[in-house]
Amino acid sequence: MHIPENYLSPATCAVLTAAMVPVWVHAVRNVKKELPKEKIAMIGVGAAFSFIGMMFNVPLPGGTTGHAVGGTLIAAVLGPNAACLAVSVALLIQALLFGDGGILSFGANCINMAFAMPFIGYFLYQLITKALSKGNEPKLTHRLIGAGIGSYAGINLAAFMAAIEFGIQPYLFHNEAGQALYCPYGLNIAIPSMMIGHLTIFGLAEVIFTVAILAFIVKMVPSLFTTNTEVKADKKELLPVGILLAVLVAVVPLGLLAEGTAWGEWGAEEIAAVESNGVALGYTPSGLENGWSLEALIPDYSMNGVPEVMAYILSAIIGIAILVILFRLLSSLKKTPKQN
Repeated sequence: MHIPENYLSPATCAVLTAAMVPVWVHAVRNVKKELPKEKIAMIGVGAAFSFIGMMFNVPLPGGTTGHAVGGTLIAAVLGPNAACLAVSVALLIQALLFGDGGILSFGANCINMAFAMPFIGYFLYQLITKALSKGNEPKLTHRLIGAGIGSYAGINLAAFMAAIEFGIQPYLFHNEAGQALYCPYGLNIAIPSMMIGHLTIFGLAEVIFTVAILAFIVKMVPSLFTTNTEVKADKKELLPVGILLAVLVAVVPLGLLAEGTAWGEWGAEEIAAVESNGVALGYTPSGLENGWSLEALIPDYSMNGVPEVMAYILSAIIGIAILVILFRLLSSLKKTPKQN
C-alpha cells in the first residue's frame, strides 16, 4: 500500500500533502492537550508496532504481497490523533531510511494509512464497543470485536483510497500517444487489483495483528490506554511490551518469505513487463522513469555485506529505536502541570 515515488504526479502529491497538513496540525494540538507526557512517549511504542507490522509481508496467490499497518490498534489504545502521528512518523522513517514509499508521495500515504485508517477504525471501534457493552464497562471481547471490525474497515478504506489515487493518473496525465506519464493503470484495473487482496488476506492479517496485540495490552499493560490518563505505567509494567517487540523483531524475517512485489510498487525497470489480464504494459511511463528520487540509506532493508536475514532484523531494530527515542524526546518538551 506504500505508494512509491513517481507513481503519482507532482500535482497530485502536492494536493494530498496540502490536505494532510491540517490533519497533522489538528493531531499535534489534540495530543499536546489531551495526553500527559508519559502517554506521548508511548506514541513511539505504537509507532514501533506499526513499523514492525509493515515489515511482515503477506503473500497473495499471483505474486503480490501486502501487510498490516496497525492504525486502528494504536487508535484503540492511545486515540486516533496519536495514531495519526505514530503512523505518519513510521511512514516517514520508512521512506527516508529504507526507501519504502516515496518522499513526494508521503502525504498521499499518510492520507490513506495515517488519517483514513485510524480515524474510521477508531470510530467503528468506539461505536461497536459501546453498543456491545450497553453503557457498562466494556469487556475484553467487546473491545476485540470492535477493534477487529474497525481495523478491517480501516485498512480497506485506505486501500480503496490508494486505488483511486493510482487509478486517476492515466486519465489526467498522459502524452499525445495516450501513454500514461505516471501510474499506467486506470480505475478499472487499480480498484480490483488493490481491493481483492485487502478484502481477503491482507484485511485478515490486519485483524489478527490488531486483535492479538490489543488483547495482550489489555491483559498485560492496561495503564497504556488513554482512558487511564492518571495511571502511569512503570518500567516493570512496560517490560511485557518490550519483550513482545523483541519477539516480533526476532521473527520479522518471516516477512522475507513473501516473494513478489506489492501491486503498484514495481520499479521503473520492471513495470514494462508487468502483465494485466495477460498483456504486458510494454512501456515505461516517462514520469516514472525520469522522475525525482532519493537514494535511501538502507534501501529495501538491505545492507552491503550483511546477510539478508540479519539486515532485515537490524533494519527493524534501527527503525524501532529511532521511533521510541524520537517520541520520548518529544514528550520531554511538554511541561508537567504544577500541583496546587
